[in-house]
Amino acid sequence: MTRVRRRALLLAAPALQSRGARAQAAWPSRPITWLVPFAAGGIADAASRVVAQRMSAILGRQIVVENRPGAGGTIGAEAAARAAPDGHTLLYGSQGPMAAAPALFPDLRYDPRRDFAPVHGLAAAPIMVVTHPGRWWRTLAELVAAARERPLAVNYGSPGVGTGGHLAAELLQLVAGARMTHAHYASSAQALGDVIGGRLDAAWDFPLTSIPHLEEGRLRALAVTDTRRVALAPDVPTVAEAGVPGAELVAWAGLFVPARTAEAIVGRLAGATREALADPKVGKFFEGTATALWPEVGPERMRAFLDAEIPRVAALIARAGAKAG
Repeated sequence: MTRVRRRALLLAAPALQSRGARAQAAWPSRPITWLVPFAAGGIADAASRVVAQRMSAILGRQIVVENRPGAGGTIGAEAAARAAPDGHTLLYGSQGPMAAAPALFPDLRYDPRRDFAPVHGLAAAPIMVVTHPGRWWRTLAELVAAARERPLAVNYGSPGVGTGGHLAAELLQLVAGARMTHAHYASSAQALGDVIGGRLDAAWDFPLTSIPHLEEGRLRALAVTDTRRVALAPDVPTVAEAGVPGAELVAWAGLFVPARTAEAIVGRLAGATREALADPKVGKFFEGTATALWPEVGPERMRAFLDAEIPRVAALIARAGAKAG
């Protein structure tokens, strides 16, 4: 490189840095897309819309929630991973596509740790085990007994491969020494519809979508997969109280952006997320879904959590012999 060329580059550097700083300062320059890798109508969709609406007001720019369901959330996650790292694409990342997918899908076309930057934790929720009221088992212990007596004859549904519902069911089978057949769906509504219609024996689903059917007598709840009972359904025992201690598992979710997104933008998104989670109206919504907020889980804590969660979930999948299909 000639002296003249080197000097020209040195003189241009401050101007380039200034333009980069101005571009970040102008963010967001257009509506932000919030990708939900699950179908509309479930807890992921509902929670995303509540938080996104509050964050829109905080950032002064509309956040549009877009559903990209399929393949246990991996289709939407891959779309987010391939998006431009400019802070205008967010991902509602949960247990399935961000922790379970690497162990379940050998041809996965993204890496949750390499291709994403964590923004903030959102929340964690227990799973509810529900069944058709007409089935002969009336307790979780009786459902387990039926699955032990006739391995794979009992079928259960979840909102997708690798989701909290799927993993919670696999953990329970592992702990209880029972085997059931997994039927995975694109949404909670579809799984619950088949339980209500008698085409499916049981489902592992969220309180938000299950409780309305319990109140109408269309479903019976057998247990929740937390260490505490759910305030919205206080008569439903925990898995330990129902006779299967060690089967506790909660589903979690966090907000992510494509890797290489500027730290300044990640910081502003993290601050907006934290402020949104502190809003009383947002808190009231999550309280009504039996979901615990994660207001203190910023980018670094979310990164550390994900680093620990991926091998933990992989070990569970390996022990349980869970499959994607």
